[in-house]
Amino acid sequence: MSRTEFVLATAIILFVAFCLGWFANWLLHRFTRVAAGDVAELDRMSQELHEAEETRDQAITYLQQREAELTNQLAQTEAELGAAMEGLRDARREAEELRGYMENQSAPVGGEVFSSKR
Repeated sequence: MSRTEFVLATAIILFVAFCLGWFANWLLHRFTRVAAGDVAELDRMSQELHEAEETRDQAITYLQQREAELTNQLAQTEAELGAAMEGLRDARREAEELRGYMENQSAPVGGEVFSSKR
């Protein structure tokens, strides 16, 4: 191969490589290009996502506050129930004491027993 043929073959190979690189670059940009409408839609979607996250955070905060309120109310209700049950126990005990006292007062003196049979 002479020097001219070598230069010509090298030039053809480099030109083909340049054409293939340019074509590959064109294809790459063709498939990865984003239209202006797509960018606007992505911006809108990102704004909606941001708003949805804020709404979710507000809902979580509200639910946590509501849960704290309900927990507090439940604790108060349980305390009131405990106090009411204690009062009921005391009232029952007092009623039993009064019933026993009344039975002792109405018992006949000297051991006489009244019979309900006539």
